[in-house]
Amino acid sequence: MAQRVRIKLISPDIRQLEEVCKQIIEIAESEGVSKSGPIPLPTKRFLIVTRRGPRGQGSDTFDKWELRFHRRLIEIHATDRVMRKIIRMKIPDKVQMKIEVT
Repeated sequence: MAQRVRIKLISPDIRQLEEVCKQIIEIAESEGVSKSGPIPLPTKRFLIVTRRGPRGQGSDTFDKWELRFHRRLIEIHATDRVMRKIIRMKIPDKVQMKIEVT
């Protein structure tokens, strides 16, 4: 019996994220199940601003760092066989996968 599965992928490295999306889409197409996605979700940006100088003397200079989390959403009407293949995939350490079955 096919279930609607929503897969949310999150990663700071967009290349690894796209590679995992491509693998999931290939699994879905090879099994012949309906799919939609990958749908790009808004990128989360975390900004950290710190002051360079430790004291109050001199000019006010700041360092800025940014970390971006890219997100994708894939919806699949998956059978048990497709779900087993997706769960057994090799996923890089930087990519997080959240699976929601409805």
